[in-house]
Amino acid sequence: MNAPRHRRLALIDMGTNTFHLLIVELPEPRHQEPVVLLRTKVGVKLGEGGISRGEIAPEPYARALHTLAAFQEEIELHQVTEVRATATSAMRVARNGPELVQEIFEQTGIRVEVIPGDREAELIAKGIRQAVPLGPATHLLMDIGGGSVEFILANADSIFWKQSFEIGAQRLLDKFFHHDPLTEADIQAEKAYLADVLTPLSAAIATHAPVALVGASGTFDTLCDLQAARNGQPELVGKAAPATTISGASFRASYAQLTSLNHAGRLALPGMTPLRADMIVVACVLIDFVLDTYQLSGITASSYALKEGLLAELLEG
Repeated sequence: MNAPRHRRLALIDMGTNTFHLLIVELPEPRHQEPVVLLRTKVGVKLGEGGISRGEIAPEPYARALHTLAAFQEEIELHQVTEVRATATSAMRVARNGPELVQEIFEQTGIRVEVIPGDREAELIAKGIRQAVPLGPATHLLMDIGGGSVEFILANADSIFWKQSFEIGAQRLLDKFFHHDPLTEADIQAEKAYLADVLTPLSAAIATHAPVALVGASGTFDTLCDLQAARNGQPELVGKAAPATTISGASFRASYAQLTSLNHAGRLALPGMTPLRADMIVVACVLIDFVLDTYQLSGITASSYALKEGLLAELLEG
């Protein structure tokens, strides 16, 4: 088999809920856009059954190894010349995270870098900027993962403030998903908790006054899919553009459905995926809290996040 003529990169983002693999070829000259050879994701649910206890449970641990082995096959098939793998919240806090990192390396040769929350926020902002033209105005960027949520106040050129909070959808699910559908008391309990935990965000927003919300990652992808299905655009489901507008009315329609239906009802919604059917409820309570508390209307959803930020950074180097 002939070696590829150009540099090929594999970028792996091992999130608490979903593992992503992006393989690109970098053409010469350098100013040309990278060519995407493969973009895939797997619902590993690394945080399931253990994240709130600070460990990766045996079943997710095995799923992680299996997924990285499958990614390594794709990497070899595409004759990748450089691999960058990052892991975030679940691996940061899990007692057996280092053990999993070592086992991944032993089985696949892939070296995983467990990155701190600040670094994660920085890469997410860089990724979002590739998809959404922020301009000079300050925006609130928000990435809801399974383990952590990153909030960044930024415009096209500068990051004014950033923080990672360990309040991801799997953690909120463990803490507040006591009834299905959620009761009003469950929703209010989650919002009271958020008001307390997000005090640093409230102070930063009072200082920097963002004009709009930009959301990244799975919950926002699914909200785009629900919106497309509701608008009679099934061809857009699962094929989100880099940037998609979710109107305030559209979010409220989704929120009303997601908080009033049970699991089976949510799963039956056109555009819903089984991986998101429960987590999206507590995640949408978080989004509703942010929109309401900080007086923001409407959302721009970015389908680019951490791995695209990592790619942008590598291209700058």
